[in-house]
Order: sequence, then structure tokens, then C-alpha cells
Amino acid sequence: QVQLVESGGGSVQAGGSLRLSCTSSGFKYADYAMAWFRQTPGDERKKWVSCITWNSGHLYYTRFVEGRFTISRDNAKNTVYLQMNSLQPDDTAMYYCAARRSFRDMCARGDHDYDYWGQGTQVTVSS
Repeated sequence: QVQLVESGGGSVQAGGSLRLSCTSSGFKYADYAMAWFRQTPGDERKKWVSCITWNSGHLYYTRFVEGRFTISRDNAKNTVYLQMNSLQPDDTAMYYCAARRSFRDMCARGDHDYDYWGQGTQVTVSS
């Protein structure tokens, strides 16, 4: 049974930090690229935030978070992280982790490209 479980969301003031975690089970984690997406109630689709290749060799970020967010993974723990610093009200969203089986150096950025999803964790940033 495949499971991705996010944690670490919460409410912070602008300028604050949060660290999201996503622990996976039920599939061969080391063979998968991992990504974070986010979605607000007005979004039709989940929006790509960041991704990390299967071996941590390549990291990618949307320009809206580059320099503030850092993605990392620990294959021994089947866990991907998203360190979020200098949070802004526009970062308020439900954050989801996703997995896609891939050995490529590039990450897919469409939500339809991913095989497995977590249930999401809410991040709320107040001004």
C-alpha cells in the first residue's frame, strides 16, 4: 500500500520559517523523483513548487520560492523535506508532496506527471 504522509505545516507570521516533511512507504523510494506542489482554494490545479531528482543530483524551484525554499531528501528515511524561510502571505496554501518514478536529471513540473500523492499539509502565513 503506497502512502505519502506530509507533516510540518502550520501558521506563521510573514518572515517566519517552516519545515515540511513527507515520509513515503509502499514503493521503491530511491527510484523516484520527489516534488512539492501547492494549491489554494482558487487554483484549478496544483502548482509545482520544487523537485529533487532520485539521487539528489539536481534540485529545481519555481522562481516564486527560489532563494527562500530548500528541498532535500534522505533516501535512508524515505523522506523529502522542504525548508521554507522568509515566508510571505502569498505562500499560504495546502502543500502536497508527490512521487514520480524517474532516473532523469530533469524533474517533471505538471501535476499529471506524478504517480503518487500525499494528503497535504496546510501552510498559513499572516502579514
